[in-house]
Amino acid sequence: MYIFGHKKPDTDSIVSAIAYAELKRKLGEEWKPARLGEINSETKLVLERFGVDAPEEISSVKGSKVILVDHNEFDQSADDIKEAEIVEIIDHHKMKFSWDKPIYILTKPVGSTSTIIAEKYMEHGVEFTKEIAGLLLSGILSDTVIFKSPTTTEEDKEIAKKLAEIAGVDMNEWGIEMFKAKSRISEKTAEELVTGDSKIYEFSGKRVLIGQVEVIDDSEVLQRKEELLEEMRKIKERESLFGVMLLITDIMKEGSTALVIADEISPFEKAFGVNFKNGEAYLEGVMSRKKQVVPPLENAF
Repeated sequence: MYIFGHKKPDTDSIVSAIAYAELKRKLGEEWKPARLGEINSETKLVLERFGVDAPEEISSVKGSKVILVDHNEFDQSADDIKEAEIVEIIDHHKMKFSWDKPIYILTKPVGSTSTIIAEKYMEHGVEFTKEIAGLLLSGILSDTVIFKSPTTTEEDKEIAKKLAEIAGVDMNEWGIEMFKAKSRISEKTAEELVTGDSKIYEFSGKRVLIGQVEVIDDSEVLQRKEELLEEMRKIKERESLFGVMLLITDIMKEGSTALVIADEISPFEKAFGVNFKNGEAYLEGVMSRKKQVVPPLENAF
């Protein structure tokens, strides 16, 4: 009985699985947190800070009962997810899910799945430990880009404030420390930058991988533009994709430089109303893949 987030897990995905498994345990159910890939540098920092072990990495869920957190699309889940018994979904993304029987689904338009999990604790009257509060706070700060993302809601801010008090941390200082860990670009290969925080989406039958790198200063990443574009070409061919898009999001400038390699560039130009010169365009104010990138691409395709 596993609880896990999407492939290429981010902080929100990992901490949601850990915290929800702990809530289930306190409610008398034995579920095991798991992950579908390596954790990133930011998540490692978070787990170390609050003294929590990383969930077990699993490669197959065939025959298992599972709860999906922070995702609901099969392309983003375990390879054999259709051979598992899905019993719940807790998510904050749009729904693209079909199953052969009714299951419990909780989805809310908030900035992170961690916010929803925290609300589940309060709904059941279960107290947060300092460790769980710190993990969920970190998930919120990561996914809302320290409340700069347009996906941020008052709910996220209110929950985060309560969690910060319990965890005993300064939200802004901790958020910046987290993003500095995530922004250690020199330590990462081109493939890690493109795929480290990536998801595959299907737009009118065309599969597109969209990766995102969030940094405090985008100059170091952009110096590696040609290397990144070449890696994107390789990934596109290897995975038989229509296109690969990488968002280089500067949280201080509050915008993203988009790199694209695709069979046709026109859907991307139509989606954002910009011209991609040599595979590159700046998207003013765009910080959220979920809210500001995927919907316009769906419409354009």
